[in-house]
Amino acid sequence: MPSKNKVTVTAEPGKQELFITREFDAPRELVYEAHIDPKLYVQWVGPHGYEMILEEFEPVNGGKYRYIHKDAAGNEFGFHGTFHDMSIDNMVQTFEFEGYPGHVSLDCMTLEELPGNRTKATIHSVFQSVSDRDGMIQNGMETGVTEGYERLDDILETLKK
Repeated sequence: MPSKNKVTVTAEPGKQELFITREFDAPRELVYEAHIDPKLYVQWVGPHGYEMILEEFEPVNGGKYRYIHKDAAGNEFGFHGTFHDMSIDNMVQTFEFEGYPGHVSLDCMTLEELPGNRTKATIHSVFQSVSDRDGMIQNGMETGVTEGYERLDDILETLKK
């Protein structure tokens, strides 16, 4: 179900970075928990209609992750990276789509407390080149983020109860 909280992607032409912002109707601690608890993480990351297979998930400084998104036709899409800082104040990780190996982004997420027990997530992603960044956008990144966060809204609603 579409959320009243919209994903905003800001990507200035000619730059190797982009920013993603999204608000959540939940406290910061719950949004953070959904990013570090593997049982929650597998339920929301990625677009609708994909099964997530979490092969490795160590959300601690220096930990690694790898997951596969599997579509209804059985096609598999792998992603992996390393966590560099996994505190509630700053989550930093690398991200690599295995279908485009060698093209790694560095993603930094902050969670800001808002009035009314709400949270604003801001992700700053830096890519190795402008074409890497543009390719990620053109290959459906915004749809995956939007649909994943819609599922996260449902999980956060359950956690708040």
